[in-house]
Amino acid sequence: MQDNTTLTLGRPDDFHLHLRDGAALSAVVAFTARQFGRALVMPNLKPPVTTVAIAAGYRERILRAVGENASFDPLMTLYLTDNTATDEVARVADSDFVHAFKYYPAGATTNSDSGVSALKNVYPVLDAMQRHGVILCVHGEVTDPTTDVFDREAIFVEGALQQIVRDFPALKIVVEHITTREAAEFVAAMSPNIAATITPQHLLYNRTSIFTGGIRPHLYCLPILKRETHRLALIDAATSGSPKFFLGTDSAPHAKNAKEACCGAAGCFTSHAALELYAEAFNADDSLDKLDDFASRFGAAFYGLPRNVGTVTLRRESWTPPDDFAFGNETIVPLTVGRTLPWKLL
Repeated sequence: MQDNTTLTLGRPDDFHLHLRDGAALSAVVAFTARQFGRALVMPNLKPPVTTVAIAAGYRERILRAVGENASFDPLMTLYLTDNTATDEVARVADSDFVHAFKYYPAGATTNSDSGVSALKNVYPVLDAMQRHGVILCVHGEVTDPTTDVFDREAIFVEGALQQIVRDFPALKIVVEHITTREAAEFVAAMSPNIAATITPQHLLYNRTSIFTGGIRPHLYCLPILKRETHRLALIDAATSGSPKFFLGTDSAPHAKNAKEACCGAAGCFTSHAALELYAEAFNADDSLDKLDDFASRFGAAFYGLPRNVGTVTLRRESWTPPDDFAFGNETIVPLTVGRTLPWKLL
């Protein structure tokens, strides 16, 4: 529901979120709990979350950090490795709180060193996932160091992803944080069991943005921002009304000194203003009427979950988020640093 000044959505879900652990977790989780009813929490901790038992402990820490009065349900994932046991798939299927496995190609992004070194190594697990109806979330990039960083996703889609879809046609797959026209077109053309999440930064920025006014490390993420033609393809996908595309922020907090470094960490922190950023992107395309489905309906339906109870409301109001936030003993600089936003969550 909307008028000229307000936009009301069903309470949405974030189907791709990094919360970290310890003091870092406590510093950021409230931003998500304020806006979202649920969030799919990524497992790339150190050490990674590889079993249902480990995920149960992590979930309890998240709930303690949120506090008893918050209405927020963390949806857990397991980190897929070369050594994942097929028995773990059955335990996930029997669990009421673990909802997917996450496939990181080894070395693709933050804390992915324990990821899959060769696709064939996890074929028995993928077969078990297909049989048990467990979802596979995919970080879709090749890791060959000779490959241009801007081509890593498209090559993964054309190779490994097509192979997985061909060999496991009933497997439900979410291609996470897509960044290219090739990925959007692939997902759109596949069967209904193939879907994708899209981040706010990939809807609002292109690769030129990283270098506007000097190098902007807080826009650096993996997969990296792409050409404007790809950003426009993502806008078309997100606003298409297709249930294959839904909200996943990939909000990934890193301390300021880890981002503003000679080898800066990859990841954008957006949880403090996630819905405001999506509203900005959809409004720029004159597609605010499509945001409720994208944010609050399609992801839940793909994961077999009911819609959340309640609503959230944004107002068309200019405001400037803080330039930094407390992050344990450090500070964190958000994606929005130095920007005024046109929408504000009430």
